[in-house]
Amino acid sequence: MPSYMTEEGYNKILAEINYLESVKRPEISSQIADARDKGDLSENAEYDAAREAQGLLEAKIAQLKGMISNARIIDESQIKTDVVQIMNKVKIKNTKTKATMSYTIVSDSEANLKENKLAVSTPIAQGLMGKKLGDKVEIKVPVGTMTVEILEITI
Repeated sequence: MPSYMTEEGYNKILAEINYLESVKRPEISSQIADARDKGDLSENAEYDAAREAQGLLEAKIAQLKGMISNARIIDESQIKTDVVQIMNKVKIKNTKTKATMSYTIVSDSEANLKENKLAVSTPIAQGLMGKKLGDKVEIKVPVGTMTVEILEITI
């Protein structure tokens, strides 16, 4: 199944892979070599720790490569604002509490709540997808349901 992401998100993952392969991998290889030089590997905690770190690093690299191998870059020029879709910034108001929130709906790999970037797979984003300006939407969230009104859809 393809994963959709922005060109910025795609390039960020490529940069991370490059860093892990060109900086972290040689560092861990050096740690393994240093630990191996210290003698008996059967009771060498430093060697075991370096080998474990190497395994975790290789798993992370494989995970990131898997993400970009299925990536589809979103053409931001094709994004519309008539209905909520991925890459839209959506301003909503909770009809009960009157609190307003703004989120940008992004791919799962680019989600970051500190930046108000909401993963497309979350219940709130799923509830908003395909809805229009002014729509009132009932969304099932872990603590029950909430009703929100869509106040604004932008890019």
